[in-house]
Amino acid sequence: MLTAAAVAALALMSVTAVPTAAAPSQPTVVDATPCTTKWKVTGKKVAVRMPKGDAPVASSNSPVVRYLHRGDVVTSCVEAIARTQSGPAYRKCGRDGHVWRIVRGGQVPATCLNRA
Repeated sequence: MLTAAAVAALALMSVTAVPTAAAPSQPTVVDATPCTTKWKVTGKKVAVRMPKGDAPVASSNSPVVRYLHRGDVVTSCVEAIARTQSGPAYRKCGRDGHVWRIVRGGQVPATCLNRA
């Protein structure tokens, strides 16, 4: 059991451990390099889909925003992984997959893209 003096000492230590507002802080360095990874569309006509509601990943039932055509080049540095109970999340461009590349306007199945 702590005595009143021990509780006061702990409270004093916790107050003195907090940095003061007058202390100089170091500037934080943020890597703000733009995304430059290019992907070439391999499918004949590939839908760019926006996830429904607040879902993080698109599905084959998600609304189509626009279409990409074979040979188009898009920029994407981020991918979304679709989780399912069993089996792949989609079958697009002749292959099963679960990875969606995030491009301008929505998400595209990664099986329909090759690194350019």
